[in-house]
Amino acid sequence: MNIADFISKFSAEFDDTDASEFSAETKFKNLEEWSSITALSIIAMADNDYGIELTGEDIRNSETIKDLFDIINKKVNA
Repeated sequence: MNIADFISKFSAEFDDTDASEFSAETKFKNLEEWSSITALSIIAMADNDYGIELTGEDIRNSETIKDLFDIINKKVNA
């Protein structure tokens, strides 16, 4: 698992935000398109693509895409 692939998968969950807007340091909750529905999509993506359970608390405790990546990476390697 690498950060570039994760950013690509993360950005695919957004319909109206250009992929160029996403980087490891993107504060995803500040994106105009961010919503509770998007959060659920990210949780589903983590389950489908990485086989881990990402929680609402994990998302609340994250500020950047890299924060989420680190949480998922830790769970994958646990």
